[in-house]
Amino acid sequence: MPMPMKKIESEALNLDMHSRGSLVGKLLLSIDEPTVSEVEQLWLNEAERRLDDYRAAKVQGISGNELFKKAISELS
Repeated sequence: MPMPMKKIESEALNLDMHSRGSLVGKLLLSIDEPTVSEVEQLWLNEAERRLDDYRAAKVQGISGNELFKKAISELS
């Protein structure tokens, strides 16, 4: 038996920010092509997730010089 909409909404709103963002992305893509503002929101969610990971020391940043050297070497 399908879950009532209110229950789904309540469960979704109790998810952490990253999980909600991921769910939003999947739902939007399941409907049709997202609008420009929906795509922008998805990218904003992703940027916030990445910043949170950086601040929590889950990932390390690299310098711009390192990034460009690596990109150039991979393209060469």
